[in-house]
Amino acid sequence: MELKLVRKWLTGNSTIGELTVNGVFECFTLEDAIRPEKIPGITAISAGRYEIAVTFSNKFQKFLPLLMNVQDFQGVRIHPGNRPEDTEGCILVGQFREQDFIRESRPAFDALFAKIQAVTPVEKVFFEITSQG
Repeated sequence: MELKLVRKWLTGNSTIGELTVNGVFECFTLEDAIRPEKIPGITAISAGRYEIAVTFSNKFQKFLPLLMNVQDFQGVRIHPGNRPEDTEGCILVGQFREQDFIRESRPAFDALFAKIQAVTPVEKVFFEITSQG
């Protein structure tokens, strides 16, 4: 399975993008702002291609998608949330976007996570991050 995040709307507080699953639009994403140097808890991860594993999160006390081998970051997950303060370097998903905010995060996450869980026993899941333009 191929997930592709295209970062499209950047502000000083957040990065909002569009996520597709195997080329079909799935939802919007919200990440921290892109910065030239990492500032812990408020910087988006580097663009690139990452493998996803579904592992248990001690912080959230449930299984969540984890991006593997993210340079300079640990524990980067896909999970529900609405604002930049909810990310801490992770990727939030939602059905609607506004400036520095996404809505209907839980339904968007539940739909995406069901697709990921359905294929992880039989195939690898990859997550590619690029910027528009």
